[in-house]
Amino acid sequence: MADIDPGTLLPNDRMKRQALEGEVTQIHRGQQYADEGDTFTIEDTTFEVREVTDRTLGDLTDEDARAEGMEDLEGYRRLLERAHENFEWDDDSEVVLHRFEPQ
Repeated sequence: MADIDPGTLLPNDRMKRQALEGEVTQIHRGQQYADEGDTFTIEDTTFEVREVTDRTLGDLTDEDARAEGMEDLEGYRRLLERAHENFEWDDDSEVVLHRFEPQ
């Protein structure tokens, strides 16, 4: 277990703010950035990474999108397309789920 920089997991201030507000409780990334039990602190709130799981984009649901602060999966897909140059959604693309909660 390690104390990691919150920017390692949450790539922008919007997501950090949403984590503090309880609107973001997980993030999928293209590779593993944390281990279960790792912690990170935003302002005075410490979060613990509770689950790290290999998945594919095709596994994601509207519920996953809402846990990442989006309205639905289509909105999440559009966000990824805007955020990542040359991104194409492929249901078989591997991603890593990082689920976290405040301690």
